[in-house]
Amino acid sequence: MRLLVVLTVIEIALLLVVLATYLALISLRLLSISDTAGKVAFGVRAIDSQTAQIGPAVVALNGELEAIAGALPGIAEKAEQLAASAG
Repeated sequence: MRLLVVLTVIEIALLLVVLATYLALISLRLLSISDTAGKVAFGVRAIDSQTAQIGPAVVALNGELEAIAGALPGIAEKAEQLAASAG
């Protein structure tokens, strides 16, 4: 009976050692992931600050392109009239 108690205690101790080892490995992996996530966040902030000027420029460009697109049907019609009168 005493042998079973000793073996059970040894088994529990080994289980605790294995669990502690895996928890330490998981902790190291999470630290690595945290470091990588920090680098990614830093990069995203840098990209955000570098591309902040694109938004207003795109709005202005779209306004100009809409004006050009609105004028194209009239220009095409006049070109067809000129082609018909020349030919």
